[in-house]
Amino acid sequence: MSVVAIFGPTGVGKTGVAIALAEKLREGGEDPVAISCDALQVYEGLSVLTGVATAAEQKKLEHKLVGFVPITEPFNVGNYMPLAHAEIDAALDAGRRPIVVGGTGLYLRAALAELSLVKAPPEAEDSELWSSETRHPTAVFGLDMDREKLYERIDARTEAIVAAGARDEVVRAEEANPSRTARKALGFDEVISGDVELMQKRSRNYARRQLTWMRKIPNLQWIDRDGRDDANVAAEIAAALGE
Repeated sequence: MSVVAIFGPTGVGKTGVAIALAEKLREGGEDPVAISCDALQVYEGLSVLTGVATAAEQKKLEHKLVGFVPITEPFNVGNYMPLAHAEIDAALDAGRRPIVVGGTGLYLRAALAELSLVKAPPEAEDSELWSSETRHPTAVFGLDMDREKLYERIDARTEAIVAAGARDEVVRAEEANPSRTARKALGFDEVISGDVELMQKRSRNYARRQLTWMRKIPNLQWIDRDGRDDANVAAEIAAALGE
């Protein structure tokens, strides 16, 4: 059984596709589980701001490595990698299909392979972080769409995050004296000041960086999701897996 990875820019709809794929795989008798590869979704108390799958979504597909790190604690890829490896190995041992899903490129790499945490020399290319070797047979899918449509989705998603109570989350986090890494959550400062437009701009810029990461991933299978719902995209992924 291969590992499936779904990567893409913020706002492209990775969670929805992962859930739809899980439903498709269950039709074939599988019991999939999602393993997050998002650097900030690990923090408890920031689920709205960081876009963690909702309780209703997690009923449809179990998600691992979300909301488990205290807001006061620092956390990095070195902490994440052994946890991701353990979750993937446990899922495979139990006969469950791991669906690694998220938008942090370095965390995706760390989840799928042995990542050297030795600092690379200054002249090294970013792409040297990647190789085609993975710990388990893995199929990596990258979701993409028309840029203007993506930016419209990002802007709408940002407004929805604010409306869902992200400011209250951040206020509580501030009172707890959050770690430096927790404060890196996209929109942490902007949501307090109410500068939604700046939050949207930063989210669009982040999406561009994520797309740059996608171009460095070897053997990535690009999927254009323009005009397609989650089920349609999931069907393409399942077909590529031979399911």
